[in-house]
Amino acid sequence: MGKVILGRVDERLIHGQVMITLSQKEGINSIFVVDEGVANDKFMRDLYRSAGSRTGQKTIVITPDKALHYWEEFNFKDYNCILLTKSVGVMHELITRGIEVKELNIGGVAQKNPEKDLKVTKSVYLNKEDAIKLKELNEEYGVENIYFQATPSAPKTDLPAVLKNFEL
Repeated sequence: MGKVILGRVDERLIHGQVMITLSQKEGINSIFVVDEGVANDKFMRDLYRSAGSRTGQKTIVITPDKALHYWEEFNFKDYNCILLTKSVGVMHELITRGIEVKELNIGGVAQKNPEKDLKVTKSVYLNKEDAIKLKELNEEYGVENIYFQATPSAPKTDLPAVLKNFEL
């Protein structure tokens, strides 16, 4: 039975030294890139597989539905992975529908709506809806360690500190 060693939300998905460093975390043998658009575009799918292979880990690019099916049917077989999504919403869906994640890193999320999105760290903008989703994952779905950190060398900001921005 496989498991998720680290969940990560980062709009850039796989990039540079960040993924190389994260993929060396103890026990990781694969990266699951879960994104509808990337999985359904052969060029992008191949590009991310190639980028992921530079980490030395098997890289699997699939849609959210296929990730859920693969978890439900096979518990990710013998893959101990980094589960990677572009958005808090997709990560929330995966976890609330059954994929077990204990550690969740929010890495890079750009501002989309200046009216709603708050800059909560140097590289992460968050709206209240996503803040509520993260709080729910922590309190109701067993995600014990949620933190914000763009790169492994950057300082970590924990979830309670970010939730204060939204009075949650």
